[in-house]
Amino acid sequence: MILMKEHIYQGRKLVTLCNSSLIGKKFSEKDLNLNITERFYKGGKLNEDILKTLEPGVMLNIVGEESIKIALKYKLINKRNIIRIKKIPHAMLI
Repeated sequence: MILMKEHIYQGRKLVTLCNSSLIGKKFSEKDLNLNITERFYKGGKLNEDILKTLEPGVMLNIVGEESIKIALKYKLINKRNIIRIKKIPHAMLI
């Protein structure tokens, strides 16, 4: 299941998408750290229709295989923007 949460950061909307199975986990590799906290990532179950209506300028933070696949499907990110930390895909759009 994919979870979605909205935040306001410096006056802009920030949307997180995260595989529910990753909530509460931490991953580190070299100088990269990924801390998937409940406070930041745990939102409601994703309704894909919302992704069709995201306004320009929204910031995205996406973690997990399912979440990345859905972001690619809706052309929210490009494959070249995906990094992996301990094989966990992560992408940001600012």
